[in-house]
Amino acid sequence: MEASQIEEQQQPKERQRRPYFASDCDDVRLAQKWRLDIIREISRKVTQIQNAGLGEHRIRDLNDQINKLLREKKHWEQRIKELGGVEIKGGPKFDASAREAPGNRGYKYFGAAKDLPGVRGLFSEEPTSLPKKTRAELIRNIDADYYGYRDEDDGIILKEEAKVQQNLLLKLAESIDSEQSGETIHQRIRQICKNDNDPDDEDGMDYAGPKNFISHVPSIPSQQEIHDELMRRKKQELLEKYVSSDIIDSESDAKKMLGIE
Repeated sequence: MEASQIEEQQQPKERQRRPYFASDCDDVRLAQKWRLDIIREISRKVTQIQNAGLGEHRIRDLNDQINKLLREKKHWEQRIKELGGVEIKGGPKFDASAREAPGNRGYKYFGAAKDLPGVRGLFSEEPTSLPKKTRAELIRNIDADYYGYRDEDDGIILKEEAKVQQNLLLKLAESIDSEQSGETIHQRIRQICKNDNDPDDEDGMDYAGPKNFISHVPSIPSQQEIHDELMRRKKQELLEKYVSSDIIDSESDAKKMLGIE
Protein backbone atom coordinates (compact mmCIF):
# COMPACT_ATOMS: atom_id res chain seq x y z
CA MET A 1 0.00 0.00 0.00
CA GLU A 2 1.39 3.37 -0.92
CA ALA A 3 2.28 5.91 1.73
CA SER A 4 -0.18 8.49 0.37
CA GLN A 5 -3.11 6.08 0.76
CA ILE A 6 -2.06 5.26 4.33
CA GLU A 7 -1.90 8.96 5.25
CA GLU A 8 -5.35 9.54 3.70
CA GLN A 9 -6.91 6.76 5.77
CA GLN A 10 -5.28 8.02 8.97
CA GLN A 11 -6.67 11.56 8.54
CA PRO A 12 -9.96 12.10 10.46
CA LYS A 13 -13.02 12.52 8.25
CA GLU A 14 -14.61 15.97 8.27
CA ARG A 15 -17.98 15.88 10.04
CA GLN A 16 -20.91 16.50 7.74
CA ARG A 17 -23.01 19.46 8.79
CA ARG A 18 -26.77 19.21 9.13
CA PRO A 19 -28.64 21.18 6.46
CA TYR A 20 -30.29 24.35 7.70
CA PHE A 21 -33.54 23.49 5.90
CA ALA A 22 -34.98 19.98 5.97
CA SER A 23 -36.19 20.45 2.40
CA ASP A 24 -32.56 20.56 1.23
CA CYS A 25 -32.16 16.85 2.06
CA ASP A 26 -33.24 14.36 -0.63
CA ASP A 27 -32.09 11.13 1.07
CA VAL A 28 -34.47 9.51 3.53
CA ARG A 29 -31.62 7.78 5.36
CA LEU A 30 -29.80 11.07 5.88
CA ALA A 31 -33.05 12.67 7.05
CA GLN A 32 -33.47 9.94 9.67
CA LYS A 33 -29.86 10.46 10.71
CA TRP A 34 -30.35 14.21 11.21
CA ARG A 35 -33.51 13.59 13.21
CA LEU A 36 -31.62 11.30 15.60
CA ASP A 37 -28.88 13.90 15.81
CA ILE A 38 -31.43 16.52 16.88
CA ILE A 39 -32.91 14.15 19.47
CA ARG A 40 -29.48 13.62 21.06
CA GLU A 41 -28.91 17.37 21.13
CA ILE A 42 -32.28 18.00 22.79
CA SER A 43 -31.61 15.33 25.42
CA ARG A 44 -28.26 16.89 26.26
CA LYS A 45 -29.72 20.38 26.67
CA VAL A 46 -32.68 19.13 28.73
CA THR A 47 -30.20 17.54 31.13
CA GLN A 48 -28.27 20.81 31.39
CA ILE A 49 -31.34 22.96 32.07
CA GLN A 50 -32.19 20.97 35.20
CA ASN A 51 -29.33 22.78 36.97
CA ALA A 52 -30.81 25.89 38.59
CA GLY A 53 -27.32 27.25 39.31
CA LEU A 54 -26.64 28.08 35.66
CA GLY A 55 -28.11 31.55 36.03
CA GLU A 56 -31.22 33.16 34.61
CA HIS A 57 -29.76 34.19 31.24
CA ARG A 58 -28.21 30.79 30.54
CA ILE A 59 -31.42 28.97 31.52
CA ARG A 60 -33.55 31.19 29.27
CA ASP A 61 -31.13 30.66 26.40
CA LEU A 62 -31.18 26.88 26.86
CA ASN A 63 -34.98 26.84 26.99
CA ASP A 64 -35.19 28.81 23.72
CA GLN A 65 -32.72 26.43 22.08
CA ILE A 66 -34.73 23.37 23.18
CA ASN A 67 -37.96 24.79 21.74
CA LYS A 68 -36.18 25.65 18.49
CA LEU A 69 -34.80 22.11 18.22
CA LEU A 70 -38.26 20.64 18.87
CA ARG A 71 -39.66 22.62 15.94
CA GLU A 72 -36.73 21.53 13.79
CA LYS A 73 -37.35 17.89 14.73
CA LYS A 74 -40.93 18.19 13.47
CA HIS A 75 -39.67 19.58 10.16
CA TRP A 76 -37.36 16.59 9.69
CA GLU A 77 -40.14 14.15 10.58
CA GLN A 78 -42.33 15.78 7.95
CA ARG A 79 -39.47 15.57 5.44
CA ILE A 80 -38.98 11.85 6.17
CA LYS A 81 -42.65 11.29 5.37
CA GLU A 82 -42.33 13.28 2.13
CA LEU A 83 -39.35 11.15 1.05
CA GLY A 84 -41.34 7.93 1.49
CA GLY A 85 -40.19 7.05 4.98
CA VAL A 86 -42.24 5.90 7.94
CA GLU A 87 -44.66 8.46 9.38
CA ILE A 88 -43.49 9.30 12.89
CA LYS A 89 -46.46 10.15 15.10
CA GLY A 90 -44.84 9.83 18.50
CA GLY A 91 -41.39 10.38 19.85
CA PRO A 92 -39.29 10.47 23.01
CA LYS A 93 -40.53 12.57 25.92
CA PHE A 94 -37.50 14.53 27.01
CA ASP A 95 -39.03 15.99 30.17
CA ALA A 96 -42.36 14.81 31.50
CA SER A 97 -42.55 17.84 33.81
CA ALA A 98 -42.28 20.33 30.93
CA ARG A 99 -45.21 22.74 30.93
CA GLU A 100 -46.84 24.92 28.32
CA ALA A 101 -47.90 28.35 29.52
CA PRO A 102 -51.44 29.53 28.72
CA GLY A 103 -51.44 31.74 25.63
CA ASN A 104 -48.03 30.47 24.42
CA ARG A 105 -49.16 27.52 22.36
CA GLY A 106 -46.28 25.26 21.41
CA TYR A 107 -43.68 26.94 23.65
CA LYS A 108 -42.71 24.83 26.66
CA TYR A 109 -40.67 25.49 29.76
CA PHE A 110 -38.21 22.82 30.88
CA GLY A 111 -36.42 22.15 34.16
CA ALA A 112 -35.29 25.26 36.01
CA ALA A 113 -36.96 27.49 33.40
CA LYS A 114 -40.31 26.84 35.08
CA ASP A 115 -39.08 28.67 38.22
CA LEU A 116 -37.71 31.76 36.48
CA PRO A 117 -39.05 35.21 37.48
CA GLY A 118 -42.20 35.97 35.53
CA VAL A 119 -42.64 32.37 34.42
CA ARG A 120 -43.96 30.83 37.61
CA GLY A 121 -46.81 33.34 37.65
CA LEU A 122 -47.93 32.18 34.21
CA PHE A 123 -48.81 28.76 35.56
CA SER A 124 -50.47 30.07 38.72
CA GLU A 125 -52.85 32.19 36.63
CA GLU A 126 -54.39 29.22 34.85
CA PRO A 127 -58.16 29.69 34.69
CA THR A 128 -60.08 27.50 37.06
CA SER A 129 -62.63 25.26 35.46
CA LEU A 130 -66.19 26.31 36.22
CA PRO A 131 -68.37 23.70 37.88
CA LYS A 132 -70.86 22.10 35.55
CA LYS A 133 -74.49 22.92 36.18
CA THR A 134 -77.09 20.23 36.53
CA ARG A 135 -80.12 20.05 34.27
CA ALA A 136 -82.34 21.35 37.08
CA GLU A 137 -80.10 24.40 37.53
CA LEU A 138 -80.15 25.14 33.81
CA ILE A 139 -83.95 25.17 33.53
CA ARG A 140 -84.51 26.96 36.83
CA ASN A 141 -84.44 30.46 35.32
CA ILE A 142 -86.33 29.62 32.12
CA ASP A 143 -89.54 31.64 31.93
CA ALA A 144 -91.95 33.01 29.34
CA ASP A 145 -89.29 35.38 28.00
CA TYR A 146 -87.14 32.42 26.98
CA TYR A 147 -89.92 31.08 24.73
CA GLY A 148 -90.71 34.52 23.29
CA TYR A 149 -94.15 34.86 24.87
CA ARG A 150 -93.40 38.44 25.95
CA ASP A 151 -91.94 39.71 22.70
CA GLU A 152 -94.97 42.00 22.36
CA ASP A 153 -94.27 43.77 25.65
CA ASP A 154 -92.19 46.52 24.02
CA GLY A 155 -95.07 47.44 21.71
CA ILE A 156 -93.00 47.39 18.51
CA ILE A 157 -94.43 44.17 17.12
CA LEU A 158 -97.98 45.18 17.97
CA LYS A 159 -97.63 48.49 16.14
CA GLU A 160 -96.44 46.73 13.00
CA GLU A 161 -99.24 44.18 13.30
CA ALA A 162 -101.79 46.99 13.62
CA LYS A 163 -100.53 48.61 10.41
CA VAL A 164 -100.75 45.34 8.52
CA GLN A 165 -104.19 44.63 9.94
CA GLN A 166 -105.49 48.06 8.92
CA ASN A 167 -104.27 47.59 5.37
CA LEU A 168 -105.85 44.14 5.21
CA LEU A 169 -109.18 45.50 6.45
CA LEU A 170 -109.11 48.24 3.84
CA LYS A 171 -108.33 45.77 1.08
CA LEU A 172 -111.10 43.51 2.34
CA ALA A 173 -113.62 46.35 2.28
CA GLU A 174 -112.57 47.39 -1.23
CA SER A 175 -112.74 43.89 -2.68
CA ILE A 176 -116.53 43.81 -2.89
CA ASP A 177 -117.76 41.85 -5.88
CA SER A 178 -121.14 40.82 -7.15
CA GLU A 179 -121.29 37.72 -4.95
CA GLN A 180 -120.55 39.56 -1.70
CA SER A 181 -122.63 42.41 -0.35
CA GLY A 182 -121.27 45.41 1.53
CA GLU A 183 -123.15 44.33 4.62
CA THR A 184 -121.31 41.00 4.77
CA ILE A 185 -117.93 42.73 4.47
CA HIS A 186 -118.77 45.22 7.22
CA GLN A 187 -119.97 42.39 9.41
CA ARG A 188 -116.58 40.73 9.03
CA ILE A 189 -114.82 43.96 9.94
CA ARG A 190 -117.00 44.42 13.04
CA GLN A 191 -116.33 40.83 14.07
CA ILE A 192 -112.55 41.25 13.70
CA CYS A 193 -112.55 44.47 15.71
CA LYS A 194 -114.74 42.87 18.36
CA ASN A 195 -112.45 39.86 18.72
CA ASP A 196 -109.38 42.09 19.05
CA ASN A 197 -110.98 44.12 21.84
CA ASP A 198 -112.16 41.08 23.83
CA PRO A 199 -109.95 39.76 26.68
CA ASP A 200 -108.43 36.32 26.35
CA ASP A 201 -110.66 34.90 29.08
CA GLU A 202 -112.31 35.81 32.34
CA ASP A 203 -109.57 34.83 34.78
CA GLY A 204 -106.79 36.71 32.95
CA MET A 205 -104.97 33.55 31.90
CA ASP A 206 -103.84 32.44 28.47
CA TYR A 207 -101.42 29.95 26.98
CA ALA A 208 -98.49 32.20 27.91
CA GLY A 209 -99.23 31.98 31.64
CA PRO A 210 -100.38 34.63 34.11
CA LYS A 211 -100.42 38.21 32.84
CA ASN A 212 -98.17 39.99 35.30
CA PHE A 213 -97.02 42.54 32.71
CA ILE A 214 -98.57 45.38 30.74
CA SER A 215 -98.31 45.36 26.96
CA HIS A 216 -98.46 48.58 24.97
CA VAL A 217 -101.37 47.63 22.71
CA PRO A 218 -102.04 50.13 19.90
CA SER A 219 -105.63 51.11 19.15
CA ILE A 220 -107.46 49.16 16.46
CA PRO A 221 -108.98 51.37 13.72
CA SER A 222 -112.72 51.79 14.11
CA GLN A 223 -115.30 51.35 11.36
CA GLN A 224 -115.61 55.13 11.01
CA GLU A 225 -111.85 55.48 10.54
CA ILE A 226 -111.89 52.75 7.92
CA HIS A 227 -114.81 54.47 6.16
CA ASP A 228 -113.01 57.83 6.20
CA GLU A 229 -109.87 56.25 4.79
CA LEU A 230 -111.87 54.60 2.01
CA MET A 231 -113.53 57.90 1.14
CA ARG A 232 -110.18 59.67 1.07
CA ARG A 233 -108.77 57.08 -1.31
CA LYS A 234 -111.83 57.21 -3.57
CA LYS A 235 -111.61 61.00 -3.67
CA GLN A 236 -107.94 60.84 -4.54
CA GLU A 237 -108.65 58.37 -7.35
CA LEU A 238 -111.37 60.64 -8.80
CA LEU A 239 -109.11 63.68 -8.65
CA GLU A 240 -106.32 61.84 -10.40
CA LYS A 241 -108.75 60.56 -13.04
CA TYR A 242 -110.71 63.75 -13.93
CA VAL A 243 -108.55 66.65 -12.76
CA SER A 244 -105.28 67.63 -14.39
CA SER A 245 -102.05 67.43 -12.46
CA ASP A 246 -101.55 71.21 -12.70
CA ILE A 247 -104.80 71.90 -10.87
CA ILE A 248 -103.92 69.35 -8.19
CA ASP A 249 -100.49 70.92 -7.71
CA SER A 250 -101.92 74.43 -7.48
CA GLU A 251 -104.53 73.27 -4.97
CA SER A 252 -101.83 71.59 -2.91
CA ASP A 253 -99.70 74.76 -2.94
CA ALA A 254 -102.67 76.85 -1.85
CA LYS A 255 -103.37 74.52 1.07
CA LYS A 256 -99.75 74.73 2.16
CA MET A 257 -99.85 78.54 2.06
CA LEU A 258 -103.06 78.60 4.12
CA GLY A 259 -101.77 75.96 6.51
CA ILE A 260 -104.52 73.50 5.63
CA GLU A 261 -103.65 69.79 5.72
